[in-house]
Order: sequence, then C-alpha cells, then structure tokens
Amino acid sequence: MADDSKATQNRWFTFGPVLLAAVLFGATAPLCKLLLGDAAPLPLAALLYLGSGVGLAAWMALRRMAGGSRSKAAALAGKDWLALGGAVAAGGVLAPVLFLVGLSQTAASTASLLLNLEMVFTALLAWMFFKEGFEGRVAWGLALILAGCLLLAWPESGFQAWGTGALPIAGACLCWGMDNNLTQRLADGDPVQIAAIKGLAGGSVNAAMAFVLVQAFPRPAPLLAALGVGLFGYGVSLVLFVVSLGRIGTARTIGVFAAAPFVGTCLSLLILGEVPTLGLFLAAMVLVAGLIIALGGRHTHGHTHEATTHSHRHEHDEHHSHDHGERGPVGETHDHPHTHEPLDHAHAHYPDTHHRHGH
Repeated sequence: MADDSKATQNRWFTFGPVLLAAVLFGATAPLCKLLLGDAAPLPLAALLYLGSGVGLAAWMALRRMAGGSRSKAAALAGKDWLALGGAVAAGGVLAPVLFLVGLSQTAASTASLLLNLEMVFTALLAWMFFKEGFEGRVAWGLALILAGCLLLAWPESGFQAWGTGALPIAGACLCWGMDNNLTQRLADGDPVQIAAIKGLAGGSVNAAMAFVLVQAFPRPAPLLAALGVGLFGYGVSLVLFVVSLGRIGTARTIGVFAAAPFVGTCLSLLILGEVPTLGLFLAAMVLVAGLIIALGGRHTHGHTHEATTHSHRHEHDEHHSHDHGERGPVGETHDHPHTHEPLDHAHAHYPDTHHRHGH
C-alpha cells in the first residue's frame, strides 16, 4: 500500500503541474471569445498578459513581505536574458494577438482544437534547432495531429477556413512553439519570476501598440475580467508549465499540455452553446489518436552526465544520491545547491534538466 501511495505521489509530482496548467489554459479560449465582444484583439492581448504579469509580481512581493524564503532557483544571467527576450517577443507579444485575431473569426471550439498545432511546432523546433530527439512513433503521431487540424476545415467550409481564422491561430502556435523551446532553457530559474517578466513585458508592449493605434480598452467590468483570465489562464498556467519543462522536457510537457485544446472545446460547447459539426467530431477523433501514438514512445539509450553543480527542486533518485547528514530531507521534494558526479548509464528518460544531450 505504501508503494502504491508513493507511486501516485511521484506521478503527481511529474505530471500534476502540467495537467492543471492544461485545464487553466484550455479555459481561456471560450472566455476570450466572450471578451472579444468588448475589446479588439490587441488591447485584449495586452490585458491578458498584464493580468498575468501584475498578479504574479504582486504575489512575489507579498511572499517577500510575509517573510517567505527567496527562491533558490538559478538566477538569470548572460544568454538567459537573450532567451527570455526571444520568448517574450514570440510568446508574449506576437502569439496572443495572432490567436485573438484568429479567434475573432473562428468558433471557439474549432480554435481550441487548432491549438494542437502548438505541440507539432514545439516538437519540430525542438528537433530542428535544439537537438532534442524523438522516435518514429512520435513523428507518426505528430503527422496525425496535423491531419486532424486540417480536418477542422472540412466539409462545411471546403478548407476555406485556412484563409480566415485558422492561419493566424497556426501562426500563434508557431510563436508559442518557439516560446516553449526558449523557455526550457530557463527551466532551472524561478518560474514565477519568469512568468511575471513575460507577462509584464509582453502586456506592456501590446498596450503601448494599442494606444499608438488608438484602439480602445474595454469598460471596467470586462477589463477586470480580462485581467483575471490572464492571471490564471496565462500566468498561473505558465508557472506550472515552466515547472514541468524542467521535470519532463519540452516535447513531453507539450504532450500532456495537449489536453488543453480539448478542455477548451468542451467548455466552448457548454458555455457558448456552439453546435459540434461533423468536421469537429472527425478532427477530434484523429487528434486523440495522434496524441496517443505520439505520447506512447519511449526514449532510451546510453548517455553521459557531465559533472555539474546547480540548484532545483528534486527528490533522491538515481540522479540525486547526495548526502544531507542526519537531518536531511530524505524522501521529500526539496531545493538546494548540489553537485552531480560524472555518470554513464542507460534508461528511459525525458529531455529534462539532466538530459539535454544531443542525439
């Protein structure tokens, strides 16, 4: 019984944050569809990310005022700021505007399922530019996901939807895919700090652009609602997402996070009263099949761990066998600077903090 409880805790430690992130992010599409009745895409995108940035920054300030311990995560330095700047530009400035432009011209249920393209772009960019490996089975799964997204435009529109709302949404997914890969470079940092910076920077840039283009912001009630959606759907969700990047790597995090589009589709049908079409049903079936295939692969090979010293949350396992003395937190998740000795072994693994090797 104790072993079963421990296994359940380990599974939640590994996948729990990204599952909750998927639910929070998935709910944003139908809620944003409602908010688009009161605001244009650009000011709404600004409010969503400002809500995320301001809320998380306030949480950090309150935590410090209450005497909470400062994060022991690695401080951002050097190339980290370049990666963060790229993530802000792609995921905090361009992606939300493109998505909201597409959402304004597309049913929220369809737009939600199209977000599966984020997984495709993230995995392809991780393979092409960041040297992450994935098996042939994953490639077949990604191909099915792409086919499912194409089916969303059939048969009602004869694929003409790709000339209206779907293309901007696909562009947003490409930008978020780049954001995901750049953010993984920062996975050892403080996720709250990273999410707050992205929210404040991305929201401020889009707010400035909205003022320059004389695009009006909504009335107080929908304005506050947009800030709240941004805090939870983008801010809290992003913090949980960054935590997962460090634990299970980019491709697998996106794999679990792929539940978000289905959450959004279900909520769109329930909240907005949208009627499911034949194309939506067929696409959902193909997408589910693609996800099952893509997530079923196992990545195993011999690899070498170089000696390194860093700090992140961890449990004692085959990669963390260091000693804490008599009062050490053995068996508990904890965070402190620690040193890894060189190690050669083979096992199934994710491209997490300890497995960012080439293939």
